[in-house]
Amino acid sequence: MNLFAPDLYRNFALGFAVGAVIVGAATIDQWGDQISSPANAAVTLEAPQPSDDFWSISE
Repeated sequence: MNLFAPDLYRNFALGFAVGAVIVGAATIDQWGDQISSPANAAVTLEAPQPSDDFWSISE
């Protein structure tokens, strides 16, 4: 019996695939809140502008 037989890698791959499907099925109801259309997802940001006090020179 060989420790690193091809069956070991195949079983790891199948276990990973089955686990990914189970996790995906368990969280599918939460996907709708995270995914939105690109038009709604992007928010334009404006840089803060300095106040008028910043530009005044005190003498």
